[in-house]
Amino acid sequence: MPELPEVETVRRTLKTLIIGKEIEKVEIYYDKIITGDANEFARKLKGQIFCDIDRIGKYLIFILDQDAIISHLRMEGKYNFYQHDMPQTKHEHLAFYFTDGSKLAYFDIRKFGRLQLASNRNYRYELPLKKLGPEPKEADSKKIYERMHKSSLPIKSLLLDQSIMSGIGNIYANEICFRAGLHPETKGLDLSQKRVAEVIKIASEILAESIELGGTTIHSFEANGNTGKFQNKLQVHGQEICPNCGGKIKKIKVGGRGTYYCPNCQLKNK
Repeated sequence: MPELPEVETVRRTLKTLIIGKEIEKVEIYYDKIITGDANEFARKLKGQIFCDIDRIGKYLIFILDQDAIISHLRMEGKYNFYQHDMPQTKHEHLAFYFTDGSKLAYFDIRKFGRLQLASNRNYRYELPLKKLGPEPKEADSKKIYERMHKSSLPIKSLLLDQSIMSGIGNIYANEICFRAGLHPETKGLDLSQKRVAEVIKIASEILAESIELGGTTIHSFEANGNTGKFQNKLQVHGQEICPNCGGKIKKIKVGGRGTYYCPNCQLKNK
């Protein structure tokens, strides 16, 4: 699933390609990709211009001159831009056709992604965005500590809770726990305020590093055909040998999610 760095990479890429373009028509080939009425979605967007692209957590927000589109890529969603019209291809479920003859197409092998119309002024206060917690770089460590310290859930699960902090998914949660020297099953209530502050700082650093490298490409992530490079910097996720101690990386399930950690470097009571 694209996480904050991957979605930010998509945002930056698309901003160079579609800002200022006017929508001639919208073709929707799979109605369920739209939250709400698909026909109304296509009708309202005709004639509108892409003015900007925002991002909140893992959500892309396309800001038009009258409305906004909230887009969540989920597991396999991706956008491709074409300078000229291209016939619909496999797994293409929606296409924005522009008045200059170019096209922005949305692809999704698993069909889990969603797009919905929202206010271009108040989208931050609409569902699902208003339920999101702050991103790590904007998080108040005291407030995050107060949320985590009340919970008996493991830190790995708390990092994935988008209502506490937004943007972190499975890959980065594993990397954050490793760099912090935290066992992924450490309970939130066992963390000190200082430890939580350290985790937030590390989360911010890792996400920033990944953004600089265009995100992580393990299976299928790409931004208009370009893949990320942060997978080459992963220290624990998908790895076999710990870069710190040389021991064997172990894989377990935490909250149903595949979790990589080093039994030597990440102790439960550390």
